[in-house]
Amino acid sequence: MENDALILVDDNDNEIGNDSKTNCHYREPKLHRAFSVFIFNSKGDMLITRRSGSKKTWPLHWSNACCSHPRKGEITDAAAVRRTKEELGISCSLKFLFKFQYAARYNEEWGEKELDWVYLGRHEGPINPDPGEISGWKFVSVQELKNDMEKSPGNYTPWFKLCAEKVIGRMGGI
Repeated sequence: MENDALILVDDNDNEIGNDSKTNCHYREPKLHRAFSVFIFNSKGDMLITRRSGSKKTWPLHWSNACCSHPRKGEITDAAAVRRTKEELGISCSLKFLFKFQYAARYNEEWGEKELDWVYLGRHEGPINPDPGEISGWKFVSVQELKNDMEKSPGNYTPWFKLCAEKVIGRMGGI
């Protein structure tokens, strides 16, 4: 929900307060905790999703399977599982991989400034995405993804471009 309080953090991921999702992304984005979930199938293909056209930042851009924020008082691991179910309609175990910090401007009004926790999972069954979050999805081979990201980097979200290669290098852990 739009009014869920997000978790503000310092550069070391220590909680320092809370603020609304809007305030965390508008004008001067505030550093807050987020997560990105990467899903692979048994063939080693990555699930990528196209963000809904109603998103304020990077609408209709391709990204990792699921990305969101833990709510005030919520454990990040639990939030990643919850949002994977809500956004994709799937349940799978997730393995925490690493954290990274980034900032990116979408336009003069909206941007990102996140300390992102990255998770890895495997899924073989059907996908039932929430159309308010996801306008399309597909499993792609790692090579196909790398080729397209090189050819058309503007089609992908900034956080995805920053961490996809590192995740691909660690996908043997699922």
